Amino acid sequence: MGTSLFDEFPEVSSKQWKQHIQFDLKGADYNDTLIWRTNEGIDVKPFYHADDFKTLPQVSNSKATQWHIGQSIFVADVEKSNIKALKLLNRGVESLIFIIPSKDNSIKVLLKDIDLDTTPVHLHLQFLDAEFVKQLANYSSSNLTIHTDIIGNLARTGNWFSTLQEDHKQFDGIVEHTRSFSIDTTLYQNAGATIVQQLAYAIAHANDYLNHLDTGISSEIKQSFNVTFHAALGSNYFFEIAKLCALRRLWHTLAAEYEVNTDCHIMVTPTKRNKTIYDYNTNMLRTTTECMSAILGGANTISNLAYDAIYHKSNAFGERIARNQLLILKHESYFDKVNNPSDGAYFIETLTNELSQKALELFKDIEANGGFLKQLKEGTIQRKISESSAREQEQFNKGELTLLGTNKHPNLNDRMKGELELYPFIKTNPRKTLIEPIIERRLAEALEQKRLKDE
Repeated sequence: MGTSLFDEFPEVSSKQWKQHIQFDLKGADYNDTLIWRTNEGIDVKPFYHADDFKTLPQVSNSKATQWHIGQSIFVADVEKSNIKALKLLNRGVESLIFIIPSKDNSIKVLLKDIDLDTTPVHLHLQFLDAEFVKQLANYSSSNLTIHTDIIGNLARTGNWFSTLQEDHKQFDGIVEHTRSFSIDTTLYQNAGATIVQQLAYAIAHANDYLNHLDTGISSEIKQSFNVTFHAALGSNYFFEIAKLCALRRLWHTLAAEYEVNTDCHIMVTPTKRNKTIYDYNTNMLRTTTECMSAILGGANTISNLAYDAIYHKSNAFGERIARNQLLILKHESYFDKVNNPSDGAYFIETLTNELSQKALELFKDIEANGGFLKQLKEGTIQRKISESSAREQEQFNKGELTLLGTNKHPNLNDRMKGELELYPFIKTNPRKTLIEPIIERRLAEALEQKRLKDE
């Protein structure tokens, strides 16, 4: 049977499809009825066609067959964290992410019996100390990554670790030793930035580092840079797939200009912005689709968010469910069997192109006005995110943006007042800061506070 079955069917052009749709609409306006506009300023059409492309889309270089199941561990006690890490590796975790609050922690004890040849390990240091990092020279494995993001810390806290000069001095020492740095974009998503803003800020954020390092780092080190982007994904399924594709494309474009390694590592976690304390099991549905978007978008490491993470302390059951979601996606849903599964999908390719173009335009505007750090200090970035957050919040309040079980079909018999081990709302802690910090905000906060008060 050498003849393709599709040879029996005539080709149908984009124009023919549109004419047929307009006929079926019986006089209703095509644009008003079927085209909707997103907060990113993108018009979403009812169908996409090969006619939309002058040339075939390029094959992406990400490999969905190689994504890792990750899990974060906050290191309050190095011995207990090591024991927990070893247990997790026996339960399906493939990559460990240690959050280390103090340089008093012994890395030797933390990494005891962990095979760095087979297990990628990420160290997120909540302090800045180049000498501490240099002491890790014994662990020369390419699977050990130190994550450093001084601008991300400034954006989140409003202050440098120490001062601008000292932070950059420590940053230079760490980068020279590890040949790596990180960009935390989760803050922008969780604070309510649009996808275009998230992408533009991520690249502008990275550009400030590359611009700073451009003169003091040798070309040999540049070519071996390992840059990691941390991204948070929401439930806009196809848009989030396209977001990661666009992020990788934009980084490639930027890195090529500086003649640094054009590949990057993308670590993903689900967003907190759409998570709720009422009807909390719905959070599992949200995180499942968000992890699916991460895989199809080409993430390298995915660390799921427990369904109860915003109101419960870290617990074995919540972590187990989150881990099992990823295990099911990988081993039962076959999400690791096809490389680049989203390549060639007309809708995703179009979204990737539009998001990339709009983000590039915003990036150029940021650079023309002094760069990311300057706009952060002036409060421009914070103001733009607040405007986007307020617009999305208004859509939620009006019911135009739905969180099932919260602003639509709520279970009014739910009682959560006695379940809150963590304070799930914005905390106010008046203190002196150099700049206005970017604040993460969940959409359901005001509604949930009212329901708790009424219980």
